[in-house]
Amino acid sequence: MRKVKAFIFITLDGYYAGEEGDISWHNHGHEENEYASRSMSAGDILLFGRVTYDMMQSYWPTPMAKMNDPVVAEGMNKSEKLVFSRTLKKTSWENSTLVKEDVVEELKRLKLQPGKDMTLLGSGSILKQLAEHGLIDEYQIMVDPVVIGSGVRLFEGIREQLNLKLVSTTAFKSGVVLLCYQP
Repeated sequence: MRKVKAFIFITLDGYYAGEEGDISWHNHGHEENEYASRSMSAGDILLFGRVTYDMMQSYWPTPMAKMNDPVVAEGMNKSEKLVFSRTLKKTSWENSTLVKEDVVEELKRLKLQPGKDMTLLGSGSILKQLAEHGLIDEYQIMVDPVVIGSGVRLFEGIREQLNLKLVSTTAFKSGVVLLCYQP
């Protein structure tokens, strides 16, 4: 059975996005980029909601991304990508497939099939839906040492308690801490 990992970064006060979706508070250093490069080498299928997909596809295929972070850019561009959206009409980023069906039912179906594991990047509203249905096998939460005071909180509005077990931590020199949990 395939596994689903969720990777998301948050502020110290629990926000994954500031007002109007702002993520300028999130800064990766050298160590965090090395972690991202290693993660890309796993070859997972990448999962996105529409907002995260739009943001990622506007950056990773660009010459700037390829110059600034060639390993991650290559991995992001070559990876198979599934985009869950009822409003998006088409995808333009290479290796992207639009999925308009119910995200929960589609992930239940995909998890039962043989193949690559899947990693949900960002996509807080999708993460919440999958978490509520027990479809996430590992949560990778990168906590930035910044407090922004307002925005959208991770797991905001979740209806069921999630009991998680901490399986690993990684502290980066920048002060960022990666927390990995499993249900």
